[in-house]
Amino acid sequence: QVQLVVSGGGLVQAGGSLRLSCAASGRSFSINAMAWYHQAPGQQRELVARFTSGGGANYADAVKGRFTISRDNAKSTVYLQMNSLKPEDTAVYYCNVRDIYGVNYWSKGTLVTVSS
Repeated sequence: QVQLVVSGGGLVQAGGSLRLSCAASGRSFSINAMAWYHQAPGQQRELVARFTSGGGANYADAVKGRFTISRDNAKSTVYLQMNSLKPEDTAVYYCNVRDIYGVNYWSKGTLVTVSS
């Protein structure tokens, strides 16, 4: 089992920045994929950013150039740095990891609200 604890959400004005953190514990050594998703009100959960198998990262078109996913392997933590935030970034953000057995784990959501 992998446990995920996310932090860093909150209220920010448009143009501001937030950094989300997702700390993994338990069988964190078995994690081989990490990503961030968000779910806006009335919308489906969507991929925001993820690491690729080649060590790079993919981003949703809406956040390219503004968001950066990174990780600290020693701390089993993945981050999402969000800059130049827009009201349309308002959503509940979730951390997702997948282990070597193909099991997906989800964090509880953290609300990000961007005011105009």
